[in-house]
This record gives sequence, structure tokens and C-alpha cells, in this order.
Amino acid sequence: MIRDVAYVVNMFPKLSETFIAHEVAALVRRGVRCRLLSLKTPSETLRHPVVTALGLDRLVSYDTAAFLDALRADPPDLVHAHFATEPARVGQLVASAVDRPFSFTAHGYDLYRKPPVDLADRVRRAAAVVTVSEANAAHLAATCGVGAASLHVLPCGVDLDMFQPSPATTEPATVVAVARLRPVKNLPALLEATAQLVRHGRPVRVVIVGDGPDRADLEGRRAALGLDDHVTFIGAGDQHLVRHWWQRATVGVLTSHSEGMPVSLMEAAACGVPTVAPAVGGIPELIADGVTGFVTAPGDTTALADALDRLLGDADLRGRMAVAARARAEARFGVERQVDALLDVWQRMVTAVPA
Repeated sequence: MIRDVAYVVNMFPKLSETFIAHEVAALVRRGVRCRLLSLKTPSETLRHPVVTALGLDRLVSYDTAAFLDALRADPPDLVHAHFATEPARVGQLVASAVDRPFSFTAHGYDLYRKPPVDLADRVRRAAAVVTVSEANAAHLAATCGVGAASLHVLPCGVDLDMFQPSPATTEPATVVAVARLRPVKNLPALLEATAQLVRHGRPVRVVIVGDGPDRADLEGRRAALGLDDHVTFIGAGDQHLVRHWWQRATVGVLTSHSEGMPVSLMEAAACGVPTVAPAVGGIPELIADGVTGFVTAPGDTTALADALDRLLGDADLRGRMAVAARARAEARFGVERQVDALLDVWQRMVTAVPA
């Protein structure tokens, strides 16, 4: 049985990577010892509740040499990294230094936008490779020359007890996006779609939760489109703030150019919020098109506006999709389910290693 896991991550804790915090928290609650090496020191002072409640920040080292010394003195069962980039490279070195098997989880940007040049070698050297969507697995198989059967597709999990539907409603209708304010999230498309809705007489409020380097540009676009009374930038927040807005959302939205398997849409589904998002990465696996929301053509702002308009104008449709979204989240996207599967992968990985 897996009792001790060493993690290598880019940065911990980090607001935009709740999936790591929830994964580690679920393991800790089960009595698994987790030790984390963070390659960068966090610049954010805000912490998600799960980090502070369980003291996860006390499990982290920012000193690679000290981390290695601790693992040599008391080896873990295995070493696992999140992201195929620098964490996977360092994780493989750490695992080799302490003679333990190594695995990593590949997400999105580390496969499509900034893949390491030796990605195929990293995949082949790992005892197990986890990725968050079937789309990612197909991409890895095609680009790395490995069989899809050797990859483990495990979507990240969300806390289904924390993210639940709420009877609260918000007027006017509120479209919520939880996203970093960066080019990859393509938030100008959301502003353009909102402008179309307003021009066609649809009363709507858009709330964008998140922050990033594009904020000033996006605020300028908002003003140029005459949307100051319709679009609100909330800024970054912990998961209590994120839950607050999902539980008050009429519809959720994402407009990204590229994604792995966006956790924000899983959180929306867990709160019973129908969503609209483009057919990139694992989004078509997350949203059941026409059942829990709508999947649109990437970059098509008119299709985005039309899908939002349809949902905003049909309360019965929203109600059916809300129930279906929560059911899909319970069946596929709970963190406990994810950790069950991850522990199974690790157990088979460790058992396969000769003593």
C-alpha cells in the first residue's frame, strides 16, 4: 500500500493550481505522507482554505539539496511530478538519486505550448505517465511514439462537498468566467460576445474572477466596447470566492485558445452551472454538448454569443443542464475518485519494480 509520496512541482502553494492542493489534501486525509519540493518560491500571499486548514504549506521544501538529503535518509515509496516541464526533469533526477520509481502528470501548456524538447524521453523513462484528458493521451501517443494504453487518463478532481449547487439566484442573469488574465484564455472573445448580447437586448452581467498581466488591456477593451456597466473584473481569490460566484452563476464560460482539462469548468459543473466553452483540449470530454452545456468552435465569438443567449433565455433548459452537470461531476470529477485511481496506478507501478 502506498504510504509515502514525494512530489516535485513548479510552485506550491499556487492559487491557479488548486488541483495539486486538493490531490495532496485527499492523500493526507487518507494517512499518506506527502513531501513536496517546490522549484519556485510563491509570490502570492493568498492561500486556498484547504492549504491552511491542513497545513499543506508545512510539507514543502524550497531547497533541492535538503529535500534530497531528507529522502535519502527516509525514502518515499515513489516520486511524482506535476507537469512534464521542469518538475518532470527534476523529479526523474530525484527518483534516480533515491532509487525509487518515478511518475508524472501532464496537463496542458506542458504538452501544447511549452513542451520540453525531450518529452518523448521523459515519457519513456517514467514508470507511469498520467494525463488529464483523452485528447492529451492521443497527443502524447502521436508525438512521443508510445501506445495510448500505456498512458493513464485521470482528470483532476474537485471537492464535491465544497462545490455544490446553491438555491441562490442573481439578477440580472450572470455569466461567470474563472480564468487567469492571460492571452491563452482569449478573454477578448468573451468581451466581444458580451457586446453582441447587449446589442441584441439581452440583459446580462459578466463576472470575471482571476488576475494577470492582461488586466489593463482587457479593462481598456471593456471601456471601448461600452461594457463598463456589464463586465466586472473581481480579481484573484481563494476557493471560497470562486465558490461564491459559481453558486450565483446563471451560466459559466471559458474562451481559451488551449486547455488540458480546465478545473474551473469542473467546479462550475459541481455547482450545477451549465457552461459554454470552445472545443479545445479536453473540453469536449468535460462538457456533454447539449446536455450539460454547449461546446463551440474555437474563436467563434458569434457561436459563443448564440450559445450564451440560448441558455440565458431558456430557464427550463438551464434547469435540465444544471442537474445533468452536477450528476456528471459526481460521476467523473470528484477528487476522491481521482485519488482512488491515482493510488491504483502508483500501487501497480511500485509493485512492478523489482525489489
